[in-house]
Amino acid sequence: MNKLKLHHKGLYHMLCLAVSIATAVIAWCAVSSMPDIGSVIVSPAQVWDALVTNLSSGTLWIHIRDSLFRVIGGFLLGFFLSIPVAFLLGWYEGFRVIVEPWIQFLRTIPPIALIPIVIATFGIGTSAKVAIIFFAVFLTMVITIYQGVKNVDATLIKAARVFDANDAQIFFHVVVPAAIPFILTGVRLGLASALTTLVAAELTGAATGLGTMIQQAGMYFKMDVVLMGILVIGIIGFLFDKLVTFMEKRLTSWQEVK
Repeated sequence: MNKLKLHHKGLYHMLCLAVSIATAVIAWCAVSSMPDIGSVIVSPAQVWDALVTNLSSGTLWIHIRDSLFRVIGGFLLGFFLSIPVAFLLGWYEGFRVIVEPWIQFLRTIPPIALIPIVIATFGIGTSAKVAIIFFAVFLTMVITIYQGVKNVDATLIKAARVFDANDAQIFFHVVVPAAIPFILTGVRLGLASALTTLVAAELTGAATGLGTMIQQAGMYFKMDVVLMGILVIGIIGFLFDKLVTFMEKRLTSWQEVK
């Protein structure tokens, strides 16, 4: 019975997604047919032609490959550094008093403002692009995970102390498991930050990449390629989000994740 309900629920979600996509395409076609807007928001058919052309020539695959390398590199660096910093912020008051003001200060700085400093430090190679993406991912994930550690239910910690658990046992057996949902939320937000920072990162002089492709196409008013690049980045982000959501359901099965 439960399997049947899940099957019907899955079909319902697929139907809703299909209706949503169809509605968006119809609205897109309507907007692209307007005289003043049609030269900027070109039709879906023109974007599709640009997609087929760039896929056939292989150039789009090169742009996707290089952009993914930068996004994943910056994300992984931000992920592995943000977790210990976030747990230290949430667990040690002295560390929090010193470091938290700087975290709050830095997260108000847009990554694009760092481009001159990054270029002067790292040049215009891959490391410069990874550094900018890392900056955005790290700050986003630190704040998210820190809030998870900070808001762990005090009752759980008190219950652990009743059973004579020491600080290390409380940290690894109470705090860390309770923070896992926040870590996964941080992963989702971090990936989104990495993708939204991609175009800014590729302003550092990239020859390839989706952001570079969009910028170059915009200079020559190739709006079909611009929209194609935007859609490709959106699709990649959507797939990343679905992957993390799948992991979240697996890792937090003890919660009611919907």
